[in-house]
Amino acid sequence: MSLSRVAIIGLGLLGGSIGLAVQEYLPDITTTGYDADPLARKRATERGLVGTVCETAADAARNADLIIFCVPPGAMGQAAREVAATLPTLALVSDVGSSKAAIAKALTEALPHHAVIPAHPVAGTENSGPDAGFASLFRNRWCIITPPADADPARLAELSAFWRALGANVEVMDAEHHDLVLAVTSHLPHLIAYTIVGTASDLEQVTRSEVIKYSAGGFRDFTRIAASDPTMWRDVFLSNKDAVLEMLQRFSEDLTALQRAIRTDDGDALFDHFTRTRAIRRSIIEEGQDDARPDFGRSDHNGGDHDGS
Repeated sequence: MSLSRVAIIGLGLLGGSIGLAVQEYLPDITTTGYDADPLARKRATERGLVGTVCETAADAARNADLIIFCVPPGAMGQAAREVAATLPTLALVSDVGSSKAAIAKALTEALPHHAVIPAHPVAGTENSGPDAGFASLFRNRWCIITPPADADPARLAELSAFWRALGANVEVMDAEHHDLVLAVTSHLPHLIAYTIVGTASDLEQVTRSEVIKYSAGGFRDFTRIAASDPTMWRDVFLSNKDAVLEMLQRFSEDLTALQRAIRTDDGDALFDHFTRTRAIRRSIIEEGQDDARPDFGRSDHNGGDHDGS
């Protein structure tokens, strides 16, 4: 691999995990990093998330071959503008955001003279911040790369090799298609989780202590998803609003059909629907994207894939 210096802007769960993974799996690569939060920079230094934690984004980017923006989608453009003056012209520009079309536009507008190839590692936990990262986060997870139509194949190969070295399985996809796929597999589930947990906390007939005390497994899983970083998810929904609204409309129609089946005592319709959806769960396990054990095989370090980007 020709990359020798990687800059990471944003040292939370994903940025920190990239830094640790590079040190473990690509030890010849030098890493620099920056986070806008001084406390995050301090903790990143203490944990050794990157080789050098810099005091400005411009310093972190100064000699980079590859720069990866690990900030909320709404902050991508500003973060890129902060490094425009120091980032070498030949540096490859990428990110980890979960909405690709809007981020590609923001990065390209901020860095018009650089090669921009967005990426999305579909990995994460409900935890955030510099203490959340760990080197094995990307092992056997998908990283979707969404190159523009005119992307240099050599640079695309370079970025693909980087992610494979960190343990990820790489898929190349059109940005708009990615946004539609992720709207249904990640963004809509998060929106539903936030809604259900919010509804439970607002119920007047059920006290908050009862919701917490008697939480069954399903509700607990929703609270785990709904614990994800609020700033990031606010930006995800706004930056991928068209695809999310399209999937939300489809979901609303399907939910109405289930309401009708319950109201009319249509047990056959409910049974057929649940049987079909159960098969999806089996397929996810067979693909190695989750674990069939009751705790999903999750240790303290791999608390589930909540697409923490």
